[in-house]
Amino acid sequence: MIFTDDTEDALRAAVWLVNSAEDPDTLVTLEDEERFLTAYPYTGRIDRDAAELEELRALRPRLRAMLLAPRDEMVAQVNAALAESTLMPQLRRHDGLDWHLHAVADDRPLAERVLIETTMALIDVIRADEGGRISVCADDGCHALALDLSRNRSKRYCSTTCANRNAVAAYRARRSARH
Repeated sequence: MIFTDDTEDALRAAVWLVNSAEDPDTLVTLEDEERFLTAYPYTGRIDRDAAELEELRALRPRLRAMLLAPRDEMVAQVNAALAESTLMPQLRRHDGLDWHLHAVADDRPLAERVLIETTMALIDVIRADEGGRISVCADDGCHALALDLSRNRSKRYCSTTCANRNAVAAYRARRSARH
């Protein structure tokens, strides 16, 4: 494990949200939001309405910029996000998770809590100087983010689909070079 569980969970959730904006957009309906919340459960206030969905959709470009920023710019964006939110840090233990930090009150809007949880995760990324673990997918036709939490820093693709497509293309290129 590179980071604590809550940091990795927050990074995975943020990457999912960012990648949901890729074509085809996979965060369009309340059912899509429910799929996100099932995969990445958040505690506290969840309205499950059109306004909340739009706030999550609107957050995606900001999360993308934060996640891909060079270290010093990432710091500036993290500090800006922290400054605009009313922080109420508390250690919590729930749902089988050990003690971890909730930085904002549970009654704050979901998009704000996602932003601040991502921000808190990026603090760990910045302090460990591990920003290189978040990149754009190595597939030439894909603009989704790839999150590499492997020990050997080997993940280059956003999904097995992109990884398989590139493996097949490399195989075909090697095969045709021999003939």
